[in-house]
Amino acid sequence: MPPIPSLFKLAIEPKGSITCTQPSPRVYLLTFDSPPDNRLTPGFCAVFLLALDIVDRRFDKGVIVTTSTIPKFYSNGLDFESAFKSKSFFPESLYPLWKRLLTYPMPTIALINGHAFAAGIMTAMMHDYRFMNPHRGFLCLNELEFGASLKAPMSSIFRQKLPSPNTYRTMVLEAKRFNALEALQEGIVDGLGMVPEGLKFIQEMGLVDKAKSGVYGQLKAEMWRETVAYLDDYVGSEKLIEERMRGEERLQERCEGKVAEWEKSKDQKGAKL
Repeated sequence: MPPIPSLFKLAIEPKGSITCTQPSPRVYLLTFDSPPDNRLTPGFCAVFLLALDIVDRRFDKGVIVTTSTIPKFYSNGLDFESAFKSKSFFPESLYPLWKRLLTYPMPTIALINGHAFAAGIMTAMMHDYRFMNPHRGFLCLNELEFGASLKAPMSSIFRQKLPSPNTYRTMVLEAKRFNALEALQEGIVDGLGMVPEGLKFIQEMGLVDKAKSGVYGQLKAEMWRETVAYLDDYVGSEKLIEERMRGEERLQERCEGKVAEWEKSKDQKGAKL
């Protein structure tokens, strides 16, 4: 098969790019290439968002498909140094990208070619559909392993989209690594395969015509309004986390006091004997 000519290519600083090709009429394939593992840096998020805007504003309505040129990774999640160095990263970089994907006015499909960990699988979940390479990669929410809490929209997107709360529990509280077949069985992905299988799915589902009426994005915004609200209200969702943490601290103080009283009472009874 000859190479598919690109519609446009955007540079990601300091090294990387997102290329848009059209493997089938009105199917726009956005391919990430941001070594070593497509981390969601501010630069990556900005370029991804721009690519979505270009397709929306300059091309006929169709279907967005995303994947990676890096065989081992779809995305390995956040770059923690850049994510937490600036307070603006979540409200001004990551959350706008996620909201754009979640409410995009065309169908979106993530072709997960390799590992998608933490914010990488979260980004895939913001798509309407997910296909996974049956021969490579794992899906994993591994925040448990490195001691990070889940922010409100990071949690709600799984709560809203996964068909079973048991799967959600396994992902969050066990940090299980799902291979492709397991991910399909649990409803995390919708199919197995890459571009050929994705194109077949698009044709069978008639997805290229779904956005014609102009309400596709509005319907999704209502479907996923809990997550959309969290993405819109970064300050409010952060306050919820802070209040929860303060409540946990108060609980620990009360528990420590009760345990100390019990120990003191036990020692006094022992002394009387």
